[in-house]
Amino acid sequence: MTPSSTLHKISKQMFFCGRGCWNTTCRMILLSFSVVIICGSPLLAQNKYDFAQFRDETGSFIKQPSKWDRNDWIKLGIVSVGSFVLMEAVDQPVRDFSQQDKSYLNSIPIEAGRIYGEIYSPIVLFAGFAAHSLITHNMTTRKIGYEIGQAALYTGAITYVLKSAFGRARPFMNEGSDSYHPFTFDDDYHSFPGGHTATAFLISTVLSRNAGPTWLKILAYLPAAITPVSRVYEDKHWVSSNFVGATLGYFVAKWVVDTHEKGDKLDPSTSSTPLLSISFVIN
Repeated sequence: MTPSSTLHKISKQMFFCGRGCWNTTCRMILLSFSVVIICGSPLLAQNKYDFAQFRDETGSFIKQPSKWDRNDWIKLGIVSVGSFVLMEAVDQPVRDFSQQDKSYLNSIPIEAGRIYGEIYSPIVLFAGFAAHSLITHNMTTRKIGYEIGQAALYTGAITYVLKSAFGRARPFMNEGSDSYHPFTFDDDYHSFPGGHTATAFLISTVLSRNAGPTWLKILAYLPAAITPVSRVYEDKHWVSSNFVGATLGYFVAKWVVDTHEKGDKLDPSTSSTPLLSISFVIN
């Protein structure tokens, strides 16, 4: 089965959805993560994607800011400045424009964008890839599932902390784009950063990085691009909030995949052709 067929199968699973807070998401992903690790076969265990690796990488991830170089700080500066510009010049005008016509609120593109960023999307994908790896002993699907779960946990934790710390009012509260209520647990004031968009971009980044052809890598980002449009149109997030969410999901997922690719280079026994050895039977 080709990579394109694999992602076609994946896309069918992305229309499962659910709602809840990020804390619940983290617990559910971690629970599934633990089940796969415990039930993993000896063949897969030798390839390392286990709880010990997750523990070590989590420690390394937490320490990352202390190891940032000049380029890393420049990137953070660009994101911060870009977010500020969007807040001041784009957020309110785009919100006003997007709310003029609400006839497409339940349309397929808007719903698809929301669903792709729902908290259950990474859980469904993680479970699907994990189940495939357990049944077929396929290391590639174990890697992809592991990376989606890992990136979702990291992104979810950061997103929830930032949402609570900033307390930015959601657009539908009609308090304006510059209304903040710091250190709140009220979801009506959790507009920054965009959680759905962060989820969408972490999923697409993992899938894209594990895809083979360039066209497939690009195609993997199509649903992620729809998610922020959906969230703005639904009046749940500002453009700047989605911008920060997208960059957060992307860079966290990039770090996760980069870390594993470095490990693969050190371990010749690991596969170097992601998505090329996956086989799915599509009924």
